[in-house]
Amino acid sequence: MVSKGAATAGAPPGLTVDESGALPLPWLESTLRETLARQQGHALLLHAAPGIGALAFSACLAQSWLCEAPGTGGLACGRCASCRAVQGHVHPDLHVLLPEALRRETGWLLADDKPEGEEGKRKPSRQIRIDEVRAAIDWVGRTSARGRGKAWVLHPVEALNEHSASALLKTAEEPPAGTRLVLTCSDPLAILPTVRSRCHRVALAPPAAEVAAPWLAALGVARADVLLAGCGGRPLDALALARDGIDAAAWEALPTAIAQGRAQALAGWPVPRALDALFKLCGDALARAAGAPTRYFDARRLPADADVARLADWSRELQRIARHADHPWHEALMIDALVARAHWALMPTASRSPLPPAGRRLDTLNG
Repeated sequence: MVSKGAATAGAPPGLTVDESGALPLPWLESTLRETLARQQGHALLLHAAPGIGALAFSACLAQSWLCEAPGTGGLACGRCASCRAVQGHVHPDLHVLLPEALRRETGWLLADDKPEGEEGKRKPSRQIRIDEVRAAIDWVGRTSARGRGKAWVLHPVEALNEHSASALLKTAEEPPAGTRLVLTCSDPLAILPTVRSRCHRVALAPPAAEVAAPWLAALGVARADVLLAGCGGRPLDALALARDGIDAAAWEALPTAIAQGRAQALAGWPVPRALDALFKLCGDALARAAGAPTRYFDARRLPADADVARLADWSRELQRIARHADHPWHEALMIDALVARAHWALMPTASRSPLPPAGRRLDTLNG
């Protein structure tokens, strides 16, 4: 259950080097310096798990390329006119292309984006459309305004459809002189080989817990180690949980509450977030049943004698529902059905009760 009275964490970090020269995320520095020193070619593919700062890394890298007074190792100074333009999202030689939903979240809008609310109840797209890629390619062909080359950040590549990715190929292969391209992805093997083969690849590893936990604590996240583990070591995901009022106590209590069929434990959670938590709970329950270590929850809070066949069936059901996670569900009914299904799956092996009606509703709620 979302802790309505809990203190929420501070504002999310920025995406660029600030006026003091500080990076938005401290764990980016070593990889950023190494990339600036060793990058080969004009196109870079950054692969990083979600929630560890791929967009911030890309923005800081582009800012460093465009900086007029870079510091030691080529890092952006954060104070020159170019850096201030990047911080304000108005640098004429930087084009940041994101899905519409992420553009609205970060404030990195395109020139023709309409003000929020102007398009009625239409949900912002989570894809990068081909017309947006073509407009960026046209921008690449223009002369640099400030004379230090141009930088194009595209995040993430997975948001491109096949046609958008194909439109990108020629620019990725042979952009105009002085233009550099940064692409991000969570899995390089999931993108077109023709795009992948044209890029120098850089991996951004998750930060060590001893780096991420103090950073979260400084932003007001209590018992940050619990949320960090609950998010697989991804600090930005842990911060997002805390900002939404889901604290360490609520996360720790979730396995017991779900095993008891208490749907109020997920009250107020959007269906995609509830699904994510249930996937993690299901995976940890399967691990515990197999005698393996758990990853997201304390093993002592999970049933030790759950039926493996039921858990496997629950996992398949969650996968089916996840394919429609963004469907406009009746959230309260969906949460009730998800929890009833989980309660049945987490029953001890000796319990052989039939799946209750609330759990069976998943079949009818599944779009």
